[in-house]
This record gives sequence, structure tokens and C-alpha cells, in this order.
Amino acid sequence: MDPIILVTIILATTILLAFYITKIFKSKAADTETQEILEDVNDAGDDKTENITTAAQKTKKKAQDKKQKEKGYVFQHPWLLSTLKGHSGRVLDMDLSSNGKYLASCSEDRTVLVWHTKDFAAKEHKCLRCNVEFDHGVFISWSPDSKAFVVQKAVANNTEVYKMGKKPDGSLGDFSVAVSFPAEHKTDTVGMGISPSGRFLASCSDKTDLIVWSLRGEILDKIDTVHNLTYCCQVSPCGRFVATSGFTSDVKIWEVKFSRTGDFEKVTRAFNLGGHTSGIYSFSFSSDSSKVATVSKDGTWKVFNTAIEYTKGQDASVIISTEYAEDKIESGKPSLITISPEGKLVALSQDKRVNLYSVLTGKLLASIEEPHSQPIVKVLFSSDGQYLFTAGDKHIRIFLNVPGIKNNILELKEMLKRNISNSAAKERIEGQIALAEQNLKNILPV
Repeated sequence: MDPIILVTIILATTILLAFYITKIFKSKAADTETQEILEDVNDAGDDKTENITTAAQKTKKKAQDKKQKEKGYVFQHPWLLSTLKGHSGRVLDMDLSSNGKYLASCSEDRTVLVWHTKDFAAKEHKCLRCNVEFDHGVFISWSPDSKAFVVQKAVANNTEVYKMGKKPDGSLGDFSVAVSFPAEHKTDTVGMGISPSGRFLASCSDKTDLIVWSLRGEILDKIDTVHNLTYCCQVSPCGRFVATSGFTSDVKIWEVKFSRTGDFEKVTRAFNLGGHTSGIYSFSFSSDSSKVATVSKDGTWKVFNTAIEYTKGQDASVIISTEYAEDKIESGKPSLITISPEGKLVALSQDKRVNLYSVLTGKLLASIEEPHSQPIVKVLFSSDGQYLFTAGDKHIRIFLNVPGIKNNILELKEMLKRNISNSAAKERIEGQIALAEQNLKNILPV
């Protein structure tokens, strides 16, 4: 064979062999790279899945912990008479009927529960359930005849009157909407109440629009509260006045006037409660409207004498003014104040704490700490002053008003000193003291 041809064949074979070997190694490298990419993708997917799973587990655990915390929250107190359990959501407001038979409570669970007051001391508490369709109540107030209640709805931001009728078997519990008011407020409502006379209803937004309504849902008058921001609105127990407080340092009180025949005439400014130096978070009337308690951002609470003839130019005077900063109540946080029916005690609440003060001395008499697992939204005295109700979570606590009993004993002893020479009065007062002291002993055994 020609040497040139032989060299050519050998060279071609060598080139082909080199090309083939290079292709094989490139293929293996590509496979290896592809495998690594796939593994990285799988690892990333696994990490992402793991992260999502972990986040979901954390959220679920947090919800379970909250539920378990609420379920396992146990509150004990020597004054605690009973706990009303029936709502599945947070209770936002409650009101006692004028006949003393019922307590109505509205909740985030879209229901109103009506409790029988005669069962408060019992182990089990029966209630009537009224559903608030597609909404829930933020405020509730009984009608003067205790046959209906008024609910301020959160989402619709309007007022509805619910009539409490009888079922076919004759028992109470047939609830129906009697009147639905138009939604006039453009922002959240801060207060709603019905006059005990039954002549009007008042509602107010967190801005400055106060509306006085007829019970048929007709607007009688609109008033500018001039508070810049309004925090609280209430109708007085005497049925004459509507009052508001807010960013300004006073409580403004209006009189709603009617003719002798019952026709609406006008709403006029009656008087102001001045003396605070900053905005007033809330206020409360005594049962006869002769006293009003206020709590302000300035770090004080006050009680005013409102049994005045304002038409003759008489101003409301301050009965007592006390600082609360040293009593674990912060001035920078909104607080609620409630005065007892006879005007002798004040309950000041903030977060999960209720402080009870004497109106006579201004001294802190007692504190109730953490009666609820969430901040307190409502404190209410019974009409006879024997009980104190609190709401903050899905339960309602009922306390015996021990400070009220102690106050009553002190007043009776002072009365005894003034009637020491009158044998009949002395004997009667001594009997009342003995009964009150025995009641106190039963509540707080030695």
C-alpha cells in the first residue's frame, strides 16, 4: 500500500476517534449539569413547600393557641356571682330593661341574647336568641316598655328596632324587625340611646353629626357637636337631654323639647360641663340625671352636679375631681367611666382593669384585674346598685357590688350618729346596718 494513503487513513481515524470521545464527555457533562439543575429545582421546590407548610402550621398554631387561651382562661374573684356564657363572639354592648327582668347583649357573632335577671345567681343561665342578619350590633338599648330593643348595626351603620313577641306556644322569643332607620351617618357611630319617655332616639358619629330621631325613623333634628371628633353620646335617664363629648374639653348637653301635646319642637343647647383641660373620653349619668361623671385625657375624672336650673343661668358645679394616673390607668389611652345609679360610686375601666372609686372621698376603693381575656368594652351597674356587669370577651361577668355595700354601711353609721336620741330611727338604722354587715360577711367570709 502506498505510504501516503496509509498515513491519511491513520490520521482520519485518529480525528474521528478524538471527535467521538469529545462528544461522549460533553454528553456526560450535560447530563450531569442537567441532573444538578433538576436537583436544585427540586430542592428549591422542597424548601418553598416546606416554608409554606411551616407558615400555615404557624398560623394554625397561633389560632389554636388563641382558641385554647380563651377556652382555658379561668377567672376567679371573691365578688364574682356568675358568668353568662352563650355568645361565640366578643360582646360589644349590653343594657338592662327598665322593668328589671332582662339583660340584652349584642355581640360580633351576629346575635342579641336576652338573659333573665332572675337566673343570675343560678348555675345555668337560659337566654333568648335574636339573629341580626348579615350584620352585628355595636350598641343596644331597651325600649321604655321593655317589649323591644334598639340595635345600632356595624356594617350597615343604621338603627333597627326589634320587637320581642311570643311564640305559638306562648313563650317569649319571637323576634322581628319593627322599624329600620335610614343610614344617615357617613362614619362609625360612637353612641346610640333611646329616651325613657319614648319620644325620641339619638345617635352620633365619630365626626360631629348628632341626629335626633322619632321612633318611626324620621329625623327630627341634626346638630353639629362642634367637638371636631366625637367620642361618646348618651341620652339622659330623665329623658330630657342628649349629651356628647369628644376632642374638646367639655361635655355638651342639649335639651330635646316637646309641646304639651307631645309634638316635637326643637333641640336647644342647655349647658356645658367644663373644667377639664383636654378631651373627654366618656361620661355617665346617675339614674336621676342629677350627677354626671366624666373621664378625660388630662388624667382626671370628675363628678358634676347637674341638678340645676340652667334656664336661670345656673351652671353645673364640680362635686369632686381626682387624678387617676397613680392607679394603673394611663391618661394617653381611652377609658370608660360609669357612675352607680345613686351616684355614690364610679367605675373607671381601661384595657383589662376596673377601678372603683368613692364619689364622696375620691379614694380608690378596689380594683378588679383581668376579668376578661380581651380589653373591657362595657361596665354596667344594676338599677338597684347590687351588681356590677362587665364585658370584654365573649362572656359577661356579674359581680356583687361589695364597695357599694361598704359605702352603705358607712353612711348608715353616720346616720345613726345623727339619730342617736330617736329610739325608733335608731332601731331601724341598726337593723339595716346588721343586715348589710351580714350580707358582706356572706360574700367575704373571714
